[in-house]
Amino acid sequence: MTGQELDGNAMAGDLREVFAVDVTTAVATCGGCGEPSVVARLRVWGPAPGLVARCPSCDDVVLRLVRGPERAWLDLRGAVSLQVAMPPLVTEDPA
Repeated sequence: MTGQELDGNAMAGDLREVFAVDVTTAVATCGGCGEPSVVARLRVWGPAPGLVARCPSCDDVVLRLVRGPERAWLDLRGAVSLQVAMPPLVTEDPA
């Protein structure tokens, strides 16, 4: 690695913080029609072999979730982005 390039472990803290929130309040932007929608509004089919969440506007698949006994698979290929509300960053007082 050169310069400022790091491996994926550099994101560990930020990812842990992101996935510790209620993702149903996140806004998923559909890759098909571009419509933003709160995850709780997605139309979900399931449960077996997993859950499939579709866009309420165009019916394209936005995300898939399969849960096994010891792991889960989350497929977000149908989402252009997933916007998650975060609490404000707490910075240390330099004084």
